Amino acid sequence: MLSNPFLFALLRLLPAGIASWLGGWLSVTFARPRMKLRDARARANLALLRPDLSVEEREAILTRRWENIGRTLAELANIDRLVSPRHVRVHDAAGYQAILDMPGPMIFLTTHIGNWDLMAAHLKAATDRPPLGVYDPPDNPKIAAQLKRARQSYMGEAITGSGGAARGIVRHLTKDRAMLYILVDERREAQVWFPRFGRDLPPSGNLSVALRLARKSGARFTPFYLTRTNGPHFDLHWHPPLDPARMSDIEMVAAIDTFLARACIDHADEWLALHDMDLTSPGHAPPTPPFM
Repeated sequence: MLSNPFLFALLRLLPAGIASWLGGWLSVTFARPRMKLRDARARANLALLRPDLSVEEREAILTRRWENIGRTLAELANIDRLVSPRHVRVHDAAGYQAILDMPGPMIFLTTHIGNWDLMAAHLKAATDRPPLGVYDPPDNPKIAAQLKRARQSYMGEAITGSGGAARGIVRHLTKDRAMLYILVDERREAQVWFPRFGRDLPPSGNLSVALRLARKSGARFTPFYLTRTNGPHFDLHWHPPLDPARMSDIEMVAAIDTFLARACIDHADEWLALHDMDLTSPGHAPPTPPFM
């Protein structure tokens, strides 16, 4: 969808609900049959994470996953229309606003659940904190350029996690009440390293970077995620801030892992990284559930 300018423009012209539905239908009908390897990997991971479900129940989850992927891509054309209470319901909105109004820098951590781009847009719209988002661009240059244009329109400043990114992030966190938005379930070395799901893995990748940034800047962590409820409608869930001045890295990682891992399991039908993780590889398979 991102590589087709005509389709992207069409999605922008359509009502947001219809555009979202169309994206989901296109994904299930055309994308899923071509992504057999990813579908098989997601199926194997889901069997390990949800052995309590029947094969039929897991297949229904996988189908809904592909629908969510397509909806999420299609909704990128209409993010500004979805940033409203009509589309996003915040659990304990007053408590969430109190967090946004806190002094000092804040690092918001999440995973690829629901619509992660809408989550970034909603966060920016909800506060006057100077925002910064970090992302890894797709290999396709046309898609990367389209994605960058779309994300800069609602993320404020968005930079890739390469080159001088670290220096830029540190400078950003020195701003008054700056905030940083980071996805911690990124794919590296053909594997997803977080959430851990009981795997004996040290903090690495984006999570490791976030820990160092928090120690250097004094920024608190706020884990949160967005789940799809019905079509282009969502619930925003959040965890109370974690303060590096009062907690060790081990304590903070455990709290983040518990909160976000549970979300990824409970909302596996909306979790993108399910087909990027390989829980069957040596040294990465989790112990017998439950994991938390």
